[in-house]
Amino acid sequence: MCIFILIWNQLLSINMSLLTVFFKIISTFFYSGFFPKAPGTLGTLMGALLYSSNVIFLDYSNSYLLYITIAVILISIISSHYAIRIFNSNDPQCVVIDEVAGIFVTMLFIPFSIPNLLMGIILFRLFDIWKPLFIKSAEKMHGGLGITMDDVLAGLASNIILRLIIF
Repeated sequence: MCIFILIWNQLLSINMSLLTVFFKIISTFFYSGFFPKAPGTLGTLMGALLYSSNVIFLDYSNSYLLYITIAVILISIISSHYAIRIFNSNDPQCVVIDEVAGIFVTMLFIPFSIPNLLMGIILFRLFDIWKPLFIKSAEKMHGGLGITMDDVLAGLASNIILRLIIF
């Protein structure tokens, strides 16, 4: 394990500018986080577009969408953690990959339809902005975990409310 860490640190020092560009692209979800007005909402819409394209064009099963959602959450945690250093802020406004993870959690195991997706987007943005109960406390977690987990919890709350509405 120690050798892996040494090699990883060497790669980081050699290719730092390339990794910086890579993590900027991922954490801002292809630069959509640099939109001047409501970058979180645009990030959510971009995430909903990605989710929809996976469901419509690739016809993934629920279990496969679960794996994709877990992967998006992990990518969000890692890229958000590096974005803290890149943007020199504990919670950079331009980082919207966490919104992508949140909308994926919102729609997980929900039957796909445009009305369900629209309700999911509205509920997710409501919970993400309002941050009731336990959602706000997740922001206190360190690094990329704190950036991502409040959106994951907002997505979970949105998912539960959406289920109550449609079932």
